[in-house]
Amino acid sequence: MNLELLESFGQNYPEEADGTLDCISMALTCTFNRWGTLLAVGCNDGRIVIWDFLTRGIAKIISAHIHPVCSLCWSRDGHKLVSASTDNIVSQWDVLTGDCDQRFRFPSPILKLQYHPRDIDKVLVCPMKSAPVLLTLSDSKHVVLPVDDDSDLNVVAAFDRRGEYIYTGNAKGKILVLNTNTQELVASFRVTTGTSNTTAIKSIEFARKGSCFLINTADRIIRVYDGREILTCGRDGEPEPMQKLQDLVNRTPWKRCCFSGDGEYIVAGSARQHALYIWEKSIGNLVKILHGTRGELLLDVAWHPVRPIIASISSGVVSIWAQNQVENWSAFAPDFKELDENVEYEERESEFDIEDEDKSEPEQTGADAAEDEEVDVTTVDPIVAFCSSDEELEDNKALLYLPIAPEVEDPEENPFGPPPDASVQPGAPDEALAGADKKQKPPSSDGGPAKKKARTTTIELQGVPSDGKMGES
Repeated sequence: MNLELLESFGQNYPEEADGTLDCISMALTCTFNRWGTLLAVGCNDGRIVIWDFLTRGIAKIISAHIHPVCSLCWSRDGHKLVSASTDNIVSQWDVLTGDCDQRFRFPSPILKLQYHPRDIDKVLVCPMKSAPVLLTLSDSKHVVLPVDDDSDLNVVAAFDRRGEYIYTGNAKGKILVLNTNTQELVASFRVTTGTSNTTAIKSIEFARKGSCFLINTADRIIRVYDGREILTCGRDGEPEPMQKLQDLVNRTPWKRCCFSGDGEYIVAGSARQHALYIWEKSIGNLVKILHGTRGELLLDVAWHPVRPIIASISSGVVSIWAQNQVENWSAFAPDFKELDENVEYEERESEFDIEDEDKSEPEQTGADAAEDEEVDVTTVDPIVAFCSSDEELEDNKALLYLPIAPEVEDPEENPFGPPPDASVQPGAPDEALAGADKKQKPPSSDGGPAKKKARTTTIELQGVPSDGKMGES
C-alpha cells in the first residue's frame, strides 16, 4: 500500500490493543527491521522467532542460543541479524538460511548490541562491568572505547543515526561523544538533576529521522536533546534539553524508551507495570497512556518504523498496539450516506432511463483534452519512508520478506508426481537405495557441501573477570 496515503491528518500514534503474537516460548526482547515488514523476537529458550508482520505469522525460527536471548539487532539491508544471550555469546546470523556466520565469546553478560547504521561489518557491544566494545566482524578484531572514569564501568552506548559518532553514558551522568572511526572525544556533557546532583544513564536512543536523541536516566526523567547542539557545544558543554518528560503523579521509572518512526512521538514503558506513555516530542505533552494487563511487568518496547504501531513484551507475550480503524464507506462511494433509520426514497423521473433525456451536453475541459496522453505505469518511484534524507534510491538487495514453504499435510501422496516406486529399477536395487538415501538428506542452503561450524572468537577484556561461563574457543 502507498505509505503516503497512510499519513492521516489526525494523530499518528496507537490508541488501543490490536492482538498478541504468541511465540510458544517466553519472549524477552523484540526489534523491527528497517521497513517494519519483519519482527525478530528473542526468547528465553534461546530461539529467535521471526514474524512476518503483515500476515502476523511466523516466517522463521532460528535455534540460536542455549541460554535466553537478551538483545537483538537487524543489519541495514535486513539480511543479517546479530544476537546476544545471557551466556555471554554474541552471534551473527544469516536470516535467509538461518546459519550462524560468526560467534564471539565475552567475559561478562551483554547489556545491548547494535549494528553500525551504515556499515554491517561493525557491531557495538555493551558488556556488563566493561567499557563498550566496537567489533569488526570481517577480521574478528575489537576496539575498547575510551571511558570518562575507569572506576565507573556501568556504561551504555549507541550509534547516532548515521553511525558517524558513538554516544556513551555512565552511572555518573557523563555523556561522551566519540568519533566512530578514530574513537577520539568530540563532545561531552553531564546530565544533572537540580543544582549539581548527577544521575545514572540507563539508555540512549536516537530517532530514525532528524537529529534528536533521548536519554533515559535513573531520576525517572527522559531528556530529549538535539545532536547538532551537542556537537556545537563541544567538550564539557552545557546543552539544555529540548524536553523533559516524566510522570509527575506516580513518579514512574522507565524500563524502555524509543521514538516513533517519524521521530514526532516518544513512547516509554513503565518499569512497574504494563503501561505505555506516549508524548508529543515538539510540545512535550502526554497524549496517551496505553494500559496492558494488570500485574504484568514490561520487558521491551519497539515502535514500528513507518506505521503508528507499537510492539511491547510482558509475561513472555508480544502485544501489538495500533490505531482504531473505523470503516468509512464514503471512501468507496462519495455519495454514500449511512442512515439511522429507513427513509422513503424518491425516484427521479429520468433515473432509470436508458438514455438520460435531461442531461446537458458536457463541455470539453482540459482533463478530457489530455485524456489521450500516455501515463507512465512502469516506473516505480522510491518510497520516501524507506529512504534516508541523503539517499535517492531504495536498496534493491534489501530483504523485506522471508519465503515460506507451504505446509503439506501428507507429503507421501503426491498426485502430480511419479509413483513412489517409479525411481527404483529392478536391476540395480543397491544404487536405487543409495539414491533414495541421497534424496532424504536435506540439501544445504547453497546447494554445495554442508556448511562448516561457525568460527568462535574469544574477546578478552582487560580487568574484566570471567564469570565462569567461558570455555575453549
